[in-house]
Amino acid sequence: MARKADPTRKETIVAAAIAVFSRKGYAAARMVDVALAAGIGKGTIYEYFHSKEALFFATFEYLMTRTGLQMEALVAGRTGSAADRLAAMAEAVLTAWMPRLDVYGLVLEFWSATTTSPQRMRFKNAFQNAYAEFRKTVAALIQDGMDSGEFHNRVDAGMLAAALIGSWDALLLQAWLDPDFDPLPASRSHMAVVCHGLGAPGKHWGKPEERL
Repeated sequence: MARKADPTRKETIVAAAIAVFSRKGYAAARMVDVALAAGIGKGTIYEYFHSKEALFFATFEYLMTRTGLQMEALVAGRTGSAADRLAAMAEAVLTAWMPRLDVYGLVLEFWSATTTSPQRMRFKNAFQNAYAEFRKTVAALIQDGMDSGEFHNRVDAGMLAAALIGSWDALLLQAWLDPDFDPLPASRSHMAVVCHGLGAPGKHWGKPEERL
């Protein structure tokens, strides 16, 4: 059973595991590799994590939590129009991950684990919950714009939020695949089009027959 006596030691192990899993891939990584990276004995890892798979899930939880907190910090206290705050959310998502693209391949392994891991339902449920919460946050920004009249109300805020999140995931994937690709300008152009298209009637939408 995982020991909880020393959270600092546990976090050190998880950080080392992230580096090892990112560099070698989950299948090729060994617990002894993680121990060497953490500067501890292999047996110490088992005092906190009963298996490599348990450690793998811990790295998943750590990265998800860390990314969520970083995005919250980046958008906290943002004021201005709904469009400005929505654009800031997009910027926060990419800014949170851009310095850590070296571990983005690990995210792909997490996605793969939802179908291949013996703990696939645990991974799948965690992803579902994380995306559901993220959709609610983005949808709330869109709904704020609708309620204030800044955005028109002819789209489903939740569905648009899901599409936006999907676009941010795809931009990060392209950046991971191509080191020369900068997702920030692409995202800014995309968000400018989205926010323009959401403009309330009388602001950006023109004649009724020209509306989407």
